Amino acid sequence: MLRNHFETEHNLFRDAFRAFLDREVVPHQDEWEEAGVVDRSVWRKAGEMGFLLPWAEEEYGGTGLKDFRYEQIMCEELAAINEPGFMIPLHSALCGPYIAEYGNAEQKARWMPGIIRGESILAVAMTEPSAGSDLAGMRTTAVDKGDHFVLNGSKVFISNGLLADLVIVAAKTDPANKHAMGLFVVERGMEGFERGRNLKKLGMKSQDTAELFFNNVKVPKENLLGDAKGGFFYLMNMLAQERLTNACGAVAGAEAALNATVDYVKERKAFDRPVAHFQNTRFKLAEMRTQIDVAQVFTDRCVMDHNQKKLIPEVAAEAKLFTTELLCKVVDEGVQLHGGWGYMWEYPICRMYANARIQRIFAGTSEIMKEIISRGMKL
Repeated sequence: MLRNHFETEHNLFRDAFRAFLDREVVPHQDEWEEAGVVDRSVWRKAGEMGFLLPWAEEEYGGTGLKDFRYEQIMCEELAAINEPGFMIPLHSALCGPYIAEYGNAEQKARWMPGIIRGESILAVAMTEPSAGSDLAGMRTTAVDKGDHFVLNGSKVFISNGLLADLVIVAAKTDPANKHAMGLFVVERGMEGFERGRNLKKLGMKSQDTAELFFNNVKVPKENLLGDAKGGFFYLMNMLAQERLTNACGAVAGAEAALNATVDYVKERKAFDRPVAHFQNTRFKLAEMRTQIDVAQVFTDRCVMDHNQKKLIPEVAAEAKLFTTELLCKVVDEGVQLHGGWGYMWEYPICRMYANARIQRIFAGTSEIMKEIISRGMKL
């Protein structure tokens, strides 16, 4: 289906980013998957090319492209090559905005240049062993000690957990108020900050996902983002963009899975004819084609609304819910249409299937998305 919301400069950006991925990422994917982490050098190379935080101000080294379509393009191209470990969207569209939005001038001058150059990799730490989507239930605490906070607690399932140089940590700051929390930038090497093992996962094997531990970590007041009790609001305010980012990647992932399946069924034969010639195959593929086109149109509209600051949380939740559920449906159908080969790791559809399943869980589960949508309906 023809998409008409990209302009010439976006297409040129896509060409440049796609060429970068072909040159610097695709040749290393198997190696990174085996290692469980991408090489740090690719982050610096991305920074040199201007692909990290393209929206950032020029004074920090950014290009000032305050247009979410550029983030959308990178989500789509990473999904097209099925690369889950090199999480530019996490760095640029999820973590970086916290510093840009809630950091003061000194903090931005201190951190943003390195972040944009790919020298300082970002992560955000919200999820805990006993508190996932329920942020108010977190137990990590930060106690005010005058010129610093003392941070104690643990986080789990943290993407970029091993690579991250700067981790934005959410912690409770007032025991009497479950919504009072702060966002603290914990830097690599701070005493008491420890990283656990690289967690073994169903998919996203090149993504370093780790446990993080904070044992009496002294975080200077200069590393607090915004107000010490405003973190819950800050997190809620950023979730719409996070979920839109998920939607952009999910619908692109569904497109990639459909394309891989179409290519396979055209070549694979059963009973002396291509699998694509069976009515069941054609009907399944037609249904997926239609649903992906519908999802793409909706996601593109959300991107344009977000550019105009008109995307509301309920609609972002709809986008995340619909696209991630669709992605999982498409990869499942793709495996089925590949037959036994679809279960083999050497086939892209198998890896796509493994990588897709988490999409319905992180950034808020599908069930949480339904709660948000239903509340918007005044139910």
